[in-house]
Parts: sequence; C-alpha cells; structure tokens
Amino acid sequence: MPDVINEYQKWKQQGEDLRVQAKHAMETRFRDLLSEAVHIAEEYRADFGAALKPPPAVTAFRYKASAKVKAKKPAVKAKSVPAVERAAPKAEPPAAKPNPKVAGLQKRLATAKKKLEDAKAGGATTRPYEDKVYEIEDELRLALQG
Repeated sequence: MPDVINEYQKWKQQGEDLRVQAKHAMETRFRDLLSEAVHIAEEYRADFGAALKPPPAVTAFRYKASAKVKAKKPAVKAKSVPAVERAAPKAEPPAAKPNPKVAGLQKRLATAKKKLEDAKAGGATTRPYEDKVYEIEDELRLALQG
C-alpha cells in the first residue's frame, strides 16, 4: 500500500512541476505579445497619426509611450522652417478673427469625422455618424453664408 501512495505523491508532484512550468511559459508569452502589440501601436501612431483600435473583446489597452517616440518629435520640429523665415509671415496683417460659431462647428465636425472613422475601423454601424457629419457640414455651410 505505501508503494501506491508514494507513486501517487510522485505523480502529483510531477503534475505540479508541469503546471508551474506552463504558467511561467504562458506569462512570458503574454508579455512578449503585449510588447509586440505596443511596438506595432507606436509604429502605427507614428506613421498614420491615429491610435490603433483593439478588437471589441479588448476593453482597454494602455501603455506608456516610449522615449523613442518623444525623441522623434523634436527632430521634426528642428527640420522645419528657420526662425528668420518664420518671422516674415508675422509682418503680414493678422487674419480676421474667425466667427466663434464657425470655429465651434468646425471643431464639432472634426470630432464627428473622427468618431465616424473609429466606427468604420471598429466595424460598428456608421449610419448615425454619417448623418451627424452631414448635419454639421450643413450647419457650417449656412453659418459661412450668413
């Protein structure tokens, strides 16, 4: 009888060892996949200027932006027009202040278009967003005419 008990305890220990190894392997793979997802999301944002949307089953995907992305932004600004050339346009008279109503409508339109693009990317129904964009564009046209 003690043989059976010893064999059972050995089998149970082997199962536990295998369970620990599997747990460690899954955690490592999960971290690797998340690191790859962060890399792809940063590259997508740098190339296309928008955040990559996760599938509907993922409710949140947040990460800290790497220092590498921040380093790219100043480099782009440094390559822009020199300060001497920037001063020249300021000599022109400033444009008339935009109508606050028009500015508000333009901001609402930009937001509605972004929501429409997000809905298209997520595979959601786009009709309500298309209608909203149309309505805001119509309001904007009327505001600019009057």
